[in-house]
Amino acid sequence: MKIGVLTGGGDVPGLNACIKAVTNRASEDGHSVVGIRRGWAGLLECDPDDPQSVAVNTVPLTPAVVRTIDRSGGTFLHTSRTNPAKVKAKDEPAFLLTEGPEDEPRDHTAHVLKALERLGIDAMIPIGGDDTLSFALRLHDEGVPVVAIPKTMDNDVHGTDYCIGFSTAITRTVNFAHQLRTSAGSHERLAVVEVFGRYSGETSLVSAYLAGMDRAIISEVPFDIERLAGLLMQDKAANPSRYAMMTISEGATMVGGEMVMGKHEDAYGHRKLGGIGQITGEVLKQITGEGIIYQQLGYLMRSGTPDSLDLMVAINYAVMASDLVIEGNVGRLVALRNGNYVNVPIAVVRQGVKRVDVGALYDVQNYRPKIQHVDGKPMFLY
Repeated sequence: MKIGVLTGGGDVPGLNACIKAVTNRASEDGHSVVGIRRGWAGLLECDPDDPQSVAVNTVPLTPAVVRTIDRSGGTFLHTSRTNPAKVKAKDEPAFLLTEGPEDEPRDHTAHVLKALERLGIDAMIPIGGDDTLSFALRLHDEGVPVVAIPKTMDNDVHGTDYCIGFSTAITRTVNFAHQLRTSAGSHERLAVVEVFGRYSGETSLVSAYLAGMDRAIISEVPFDIERLAGLLMQDKAANPSRYAMMTISEGATMVGGEMVMGKHEDAYGHRKLGGIGQITGEVLKQITGEGIIYQQLGYLMRSGTPDSLDLMVAINYAVMASDLVIEGNVGRLVALRNGNYVNVPIAVVRQGVKRVDVGALYDVQNYRPKIQHVDGKPMFLY
């Protein structure tokens, strides 16, 4: 059997360990593995009739090739946010150019199916978030054997309590938050720390919970800037070091406002977010007259090597996915549920992204974590 593996969407720590474990597990049973470069773009842009195109878009994976890749972060195979079912005219490969309105996306799923057949790939193991896995589900619907692995530092893929990358992102955020205390305290300022999280505020919520931040703004709950300002001023007054700190999700909105985002959409209809923290800081300064420290953590949350939890989950997910493919148990998503490794139907990703259970975990009036009890909850309270 030849198994294809790819990574799509944003990079997170742990991807290389996952790729390595898939390769080693499959090789143990005599199967071959081929890496698809740049996520689904590698199949979209691969012309199976052109050996050079095949060489550019794929790479044979053996234990020797992947021996050291788990020692670094990112993804050895590279990544993209390409969706072969919705390709903009300007992004079509030259050999696939089609006629039609420039503003209408093209569906090149048929080409991907052809490429998989011509490359001799018997099954796919895509590693990605809800966007990447939505096309994996499309391939499953078309009859391609697929076993998916969830990764996203937002931890928002339905069907699993945990996605690769989340623990390291939280660890990074907690560490940076504590480091920022020195400047916030030295200058007696309000510190606004913006973290990734488009629709789910879990990174903001859990980071604030673990770092002991004063307030946390999440994507799920629009916030009143006047109330937030008053709360932060109370926090500062109660702090002997005369400062206050908060986290805010990049997808957060003020009451009556909208997400702060760029103009251009990616292949999954998302526009780049970022800047709500800066806007919030500027308004807080106007209201309170206080000095502001604004820090957008952004890619620092997803950069560098994985922590031990992300290594553990990435490797175990990879072994599970490989075993399922070898056994012929396909159309599945590997997952963690209630602390146990399981697999669920891949169709679960149709449910969209998970969100914070606001009623159970968030104080809407005081903009902070509200963890009343943890008995029976998943490790990350999600």
